Amino acid sequence: MTYRLLIGQRSYSSWSLRGWLPFAVFGIPVEVSTARLYSNDFEGDVAAFGGAGTVPVVRTPTGGILTDSVAIAWHLAEAFPDLRLLPEDPACRAEAQSIIAEMHSGFTALRGQCPMNLRTGWAGFVTKPEVQADLDRIGEIWSRALDRSGGPFLYGEYTLADAFYAPVATRIATYGLPATPTMRTYVETHLAQPDFRRWRALGATEGPDIDKYEMPLARAPFPAPATIAAEAISDGAPENAACPYSGAPVTHLARIGGRVFGFCNAACRDKTVADPEAWPRFMEIYHS
Repeated sequence: MTYRLLIGQRSYSSWSLRGWLPFAVFGIPVEVSTARLYSNDFEGDVAAFGGAGTVPVVRTPTGGILTDSVAIAWHLAEAFPDLRLLPEDPACRAEAQSIIAEMHSGFTALRGQCPMNLRTGWAGFVTKPEVQADLDRIGEIWSRALDRSGGPFLYGEYTLADAFYAPVATRIATYGLPATPTMRTYVETHLAQPDFRRWRALGATEGPDIDKYEMPLARAPFPAPATIAAEAISDGAPENAACPYSGAPVTHLARIGGRVFGFCNAACRDKTVADPEAWPRFMEIYHS
């Protein structure tokens, strides 16, 4: 009984991130496919999957089609009540549903002027009044929930509300937007969340940058958590004979933390180079 999920490129598709996070965080089995944004094949790939021109799209195990991230959220909350995708407290649950809906339909200035980009930071972004108004409202939402719950997520434990505000957190990080200390702590919590780190690492392997997401600003490092230094290499003697992910013989090499490790293909190597500490299976052999 596995779901199927169609997404866009991870570095850029904020709605795909919202659609994927509930599966990852709550351990719901899903097979993921990618339709390349702004490619000639995008519309056809989405249509073939059963979608209506946008991603994410989910095919349920019983043949249903979910073509919107909020529909995916409500479906999963209903299908897996024991996983507590929404807060148990009735008042908090109602609030969480409301702020999810507000995110889904609002904050258009922030979303329009600050596209999600997990590959870089941008220096010198000028925050216009309409973007600041969105940030002020987001700060109210986050502070109210976090002051009550004590964090680290809006309602203590991770919920769908956090999944929906994760791309908002990345925008604050990418563009260095004005934020209160409470907001910055919550942003850092998202950037360190293990599933988000894996998503971002995979995004770094998905081909070249998309020109549409370029900005007339100076690039800056994306403010990700510090990780072990890593680079792909062509020669060396790896410490491991089998890929940490597949168990297959190693064919591709990387220098990680000054040591050489092998992987069964370029994809396994490159996702690990992007963020070694995002991958528990690799870290097992790193620390062995």
